[in-house]
Amino acid sequence: EATLDLAERRRIRSAIRELQRQELERDEETLASKRFRPEGSSHRQDDKENWPQSRRLEEEQQAALAALSEQLEAITSVEELTKLLRAAGEYEERKLIRAAIRKLRAEEIEAATLAGNVQSSR
Repeated sequence: EATLDLAERRRIRSAIRELQRQELERDEETLASKRFRPEGSSHRQDDKENWPQSRRLEEEQQAALAALSEQLEAITSVEELTKLLRAAGEYEERKLIRAAIRKLRAEEIEAATLAGNVQSSR
């Protein structure tokens, strides 16, 4: 409702500001409690128990990525790489394949540029 009394308007505005300030404080408290939540001791124990297994899995993944990288070096067809990309499931695999595609395309562009330069010099 509209009110003509200036003193009442001031009280309403200050009440609104107070509510906004309280809401901001609640939001900050919620954020702080989420940000600085202490970890449970059982969670840390699980991490200690699973660490060797996760380390082994990480090493296996690195070995698989290295083997994939060597395999990609041998492929000279963008179509083959695209098929591999569509079949790949892991992010890191797709990342390597996309890099190989970019490299192959850059080499093709460079070869075409050199061929164009040779023809224009004749």
